[in-house]
Amino acid sequence: MGILRDKLSGYDAPQKAMQAGIYPYFRAIESEQDTVVIINGKKVLMFGSNSYLGLTNHPKVKEAAKAAIDKYGTGCAGSRFLNGTLDIHIELEEKLARLVNKEGALCYSTGFQVNLGVVSLLAGRHDYLLLDELDHASIIEGSRLSFSKVLKFAHNDMDALECKLKLCDKGSIKLIVVDGVFSMEGDIIKLPELVRLAEKYDASVMVDDAHSLGVLGKNGSGTAAHFGLSDKVDLIMGTFSKSFASLGGFIAADKEVINFIKHNSRSLIFSASMTPASAASVLASMEIMESEPERIKHLWDITAYALDGFKSAGFDTGKSETPIIPLFIRDDIKSLQLTQILLADGVFVNPVVSPAVPKEDCLIRYSLMATHTKEQVETSIEKITKAAKTLGIL
Repeated sequence: MGILRDKLSGYDAPQKAMQAGIYPYFRAIESEQDTVVIINGKKVLMFGSNSYLGLTNHPKVKEAAKAAIDKYGTGCAGSRFLNGTLDIHIELEEKLARLVNKEGALCYSTGFQVNLGVVSLLAGRHDYLLLDELDHASIIEGSRLSFSKVLKFAHNDMDALECKLKLCDKGSIKLIVVDGVFSMEGDIIKLPELVRLAEKYDASVMVDDAHSLGVLGKNGSGTAAHFGLSDKVDLIMGTFSKSFASLGGFIAADKEVINFIKHNSRSLIFSASMTPASAASVLASMEIMESEPERIKHLWDITAYALDGFKSAGFDTGKSETPIIPLFIRDDIKSLQLTQILLADGVFVNPVVSPAVPKEDCLIRYSLMATHTKEQVETSIEKITKAAKTLGIL
């Protein structure tokens, strides 16, 4: 360990941030994930969660998880490929396929594992992956494991995508992989234009709907459904750790594609199966999502209310049009300072600083749940505005 330890011991950025009192990560929450959480024994308004429908503490979801443990135990003790497939995994996959209007679906233990195992698999040495430059890290990591040529295009810029498509050899696989809703910026992929280009250049399309399911489309069915393009998107990926109040992920596509992935994706074959409680939680969440459409409506109402409030206060919210609202600070230190001031004042938000984004694009990520009230949003905007003025951001 001598050389390795010597090299790694020089990494002290977290310690320096702690000494400066601006370290914002691994904050321990002592309660359930709700609009109000407990941190250090104090109540804090939560505006940093991905639980867009607010279902993580829903009684029906918790009851379903407990019932699954009673029936199946706490784990599957193996991979889906061997002994880790339960009947509720198959039931879940069938319902997910129907939700996103595809022939088949396949569940993984995490969303990251989906992108790692699918993006790395489908394009070969003479093929192409075309990625939006702001795609999620799991897509980027999947592309690094692929033998294909990887081409990145400017964020949500369809002219830039077309320039990259022109570089691709005819007859080769060209897979365009994009987020449906971008997880930091909150904007939606220009899917109609992207699909038009895909058809023009004989490319395939994969959409990561991690932040779209439960938010966009009829009954929260995602980006492709939102645009009426489900039949034009070849692969739809989703996660369970956001709107579905659980843990895991899935890929949906034609049966032939799912058959190939099921028998060749290493992150599926060599990873443990998602737990019975996780699968049951997703099934319960899907039922609530479909039976209570007012949740999604309120989410959009509260999103419009918050966006108007931040813009009126003078914040730059970029091109966000979803419950993910970036507050651009454009200064790493002030972003971290603002986060800590707000936590002390009872508001939880997430800082996004370099190298995750360029320094000039650093931001505070403010995200909404369907269970937030207008009063909670008003309080948060008042406190964020006050802190921002104190730091000279506004």
